[in-house]
Amino acid sequence: MLAPPSVAGMDSPGRRIADTLTEVRRRVLRRRRPIAALLVAGAVAATLHTLAPPPPATTAVRVAGRDLPAGHVLAAGDLVDAAVPSGVVPDGVVGTPEGRVLAAPLRAGEAVTDVRLVGAGLAAAQPPGTVALPVRLADAGQATLLTVGDRLDLVATDPRARTAEPLASDVVVLALPDGRHAGDDALPGRLVVVGLHSSDVYRVTAAAVAAYVTYTWRRS
Repeated sequence: MLAPPSVAGMDSPGRRIADTLTEVRRRVLRRRRPIAALLVAGAVAATLHTLAPPPPATTAVRVAGRDLPAGHVLAAGDLVDAAVPSGVVPDGVVGTPEGRVLAAPLRAGEAVTDVRLVGAGLAAAQPPGTVALPVRLADAGQATLLTVGDRLDLVATDPRARTAEPLASDVVVLALPDGRHAGDDALPGRLVVVGLHSSDVYRVTAAAVAAYVTYTWRRS
């Protein structure tokens, strides 16, 4: 008859594995609450990530890289690309505004739109029946006193006849092109772009070649 195995004889690889599993089980049981909390947090994070909406689509828009004055001719170094949510891209945004003349000051980060540039787009924001018209003021110095948005009454003067004739009332200054780009050495004065009623266009343009055009400020 064989004797029962001794305690030392039971120290086999199987016994060691069993002891290790038992110890691991004890440690897990002691830490079950922190582990459960971690598992719940992970599940919540995964759910939120699944339910979160995708980032909105964006569109690249040319914006001013710094503050720019009215009359400035835009160059590539003045502009930067900005990613704008597609749903809030401004109306009339201009994709390649380089070389165009600013009709009004532009703040850094502001998108370049057609109503900010000298051209047909200037009339788009004006009341119905209004047109944008370049007008040459007889005295270039008078143009330096104006700012975009000023409201004027245009007057034609004839120094020889010593007469003055009203041309158009409630005219708004839309743009003041830089004199280096809007000047003409063959003609005196300075060009400005104004918005006025279409019925006044012929009278103003006729006076511009036959008389001196000046202005008075309207009371706001």
